[in-house]
Amino acid sequence: MSKIEQIEQEIAALAPDDLAAFRQWFAAFDADAWDRQIASDASAGRLDMLADRALQDHAAGKSNPL
Repeated sequence: MSKIEQIEQEIAALAPDDLAAFRQWFAAFDADAWDRQIASDASAGRLDMLADRALQDHAAGKSNPL
C-alpha cells in the first residue's frame, strides 16, 4: 500500500469532528502552499508576461471596472 493510500484510509476513518478539523487545517495548509508558489513565481518573473498582457489589454480598453 502506498503512503497516499494509507493516508486516504486514515482520513476516511476519522470521526466527523476530527474530519471537520482536518478539513479546516488542510484548507489553510493548501492556501499557504498556493501563496508560497505564487510568491515564488512572481519573484522569479514567471508572471511578468501575464501582468504585461493585462496592462496592455487595459490600456487598449479591453477591461471593465470592478
